[in-house]
Amino acid sequence: MSKITKLFKTSGSSSKSHKGGPSPQEALFRLRETEVMLTKKQEYLEKKIELELATARKHGTKDKRAALQALKRKKRLEQHLTQIDGTLSTIEFQREALENSHTNTEVLKNMGYAAKAMKTVHKNMDLDKIDDLMQDINEQQSVAQEISDAISRPVSFGEDFDEDELLAELEELEQEDLNKHMANVTLPSVPSTKLPSRPGNQLSASTRKKVEDDDDMQMLAAWAN
Repeated sequence: MSKITKLFKTSGSSSKSHKGGPSPQEALFRLRETEVMLTKKQEYLEKKIELELATARKHGTKDKRAALQALKRKKRLEQHLTQIDGTLSTIEFQREALENSHTNTEVLKNMGYAAKAMKTVHKNMDLDKIDDLMQDINEQQSVAQEISDAISRPVSFGEDFDEDELLAELEELEQEDLNKHMANVTLPSVPSTKLPSRPGNQLSASTRKKVEDDDDMQMLAAWAN
C-alpha cells in the first residue's frame, strides 16, 4: 500500500468515527494549545531566572552560600528552559507536518474530483473524429493561403511586351521628330550681286580668298541666328 493510499484512507476515516484516532483538525488544535502553554511556561521561567540572578548579585561575596544557592536554582531553571525550547521545536515541526499533510490530502482529493470531471467530459469525445476535424482545419487553412497568394499576385492582363522592341520604336519616334524639325529650318539665300571691290587698287588672289571666307562666315552666322 502506497503512502498516498494510506493518506486517503486516513482522511476518509477521520470524517467517520474516532476509532482510528483523532481527526487532523483536533490534533492541530491540541498541538496549538500545547504550544501556548509551553510559551507561557517559558516566560515564567525567564522571569524566575532573572530573579535568581538578582538574588545572587544581591548577596555576592557577603553571603556566598545564599548567592551560590541562587545560582544553582538559576542553572536548573535554564536547563528546564532549554528542554522547553526543544519541545516547542518538536511540536512546531509536528504541527507543520500535520498541516502540510492535511493540505496535501485536500489537494489530492480536489485533483481526484477534477480527474473524474475530465473523464466525464472526454467520455463523449471520439478521437477519430477529432483527428478528422483537425485534418479538415489544416486543409482549409491551406486553401485560404492559396487564395490569399492568388489575390495578392499582380495580373498582367496580356500586356507581356518585349522591352527591346519598345525602345527601338521610341528611337524611331525621336528620329522622326528631329527630321521634321530640320525640315522646317530655312537657310538664308546667297546674295546675287557681287560684293563691291575696294577702290584704288586691284585685290590679290589671297585677299579675295580671305574676303570670301569672311563673307561665308557672316552667312553662317546669320543662318545660325
